[in-house]
Amino acid sequence: MYVATAHITLHLFDSVSLKDKRQVIRSILSRARNQFEVATAEVGSQEMWNLAEIGVAYVSGDSGHALDVVEKVIRFIETSRPDIEITGSSTDVISVE
Repeated sequence: MYVATAHITLHLFDSVSLKDKRQVIRSILSRARNQFEVATAEVGSQEMWNLAEIGVAYVSGDSGHALDVVEKVIRFIETSRPDIEITGSSTDVISVE
């Protein structure tokens, strides 16, 4: 079994409050869960209104497939939200016995 993870840092241009930020992040996380069947969460920078860190995880029997899914989530965020800039992302695949 393989677990692919992504840590994504986002800059939210139009957010002027934590309420704005949480609405945008909630939408992104929900859409990613529904479209790609991944686990998602806000994992850092919770108190900064224009910066967000999200985590994505996917489990598969094939490491290449798992990595492909989390990379698709990153591309999905880039293309579907022009009001957000991905300022950093890292992916990893972990083998679990």
